[in-house]
Amino acid sequence: VPKKCQKAREHFSTVRTQMESLKTKFPADQYYRFHEHWRFVLQRLVFLAAFVVYLESETLVTREAVAEILGIEADRERGFHLDIEDYLSGVLTLASELARLAVNSVTAGDYSRPLRISTFINELDSGFRLLNLKNDSLRKRYDGLKYDVKKIEEVVYDLSIRGLNKEATVGVGGEK
Repeated sequence: VPKKCQKAREHFSTVRTQMESLKTKFPADQYYRFHEHWRFVLQRLVFLAAFVVYLESETLVTREAVAEILGIEADRERGFHLDIEDYLSGVLTLASELARLAVNSVTAGDYSRPLRISTFINELDSGFRLLNLKNDSLRKRYDGLKYDVKKIEEVVYDLSIRGLNKEATVGVGGEK
């Protein structure tokens, strides 16, 4: 995994070069006029950066760190920046991918990873619950997070029932 993460980080240098080129293609004060052209790509890049950081350290990457990885600004006032909604959408994509990773980890014989993923996703879900999301695409993406939480809980529960992971006998949420 560390070798694959390092290789992925090397690809981000190409992304930074492309972002530098993109910054010059439109007036700085018209970011939101053209935002829809690169919104999906930025969200996908946020996901990729967040996934690499998660695989390296099992932590959530900050918006500022993602902006640095991509070679763009975190603050709106400084020009071409990482919009907060793009960051949050990328993080929600990370949650969906981690749900898949939990299932695949069990298949590969790694019975402790789903429990760690469960803890991470539950903390992420708690953080998103604090937000007052409008009825837009971000809210719809957030609504999908509950299915990811459920999927991971089912994996942890199955591990617990089968006795495949001693740590998994501690239920999700810390109950015994």
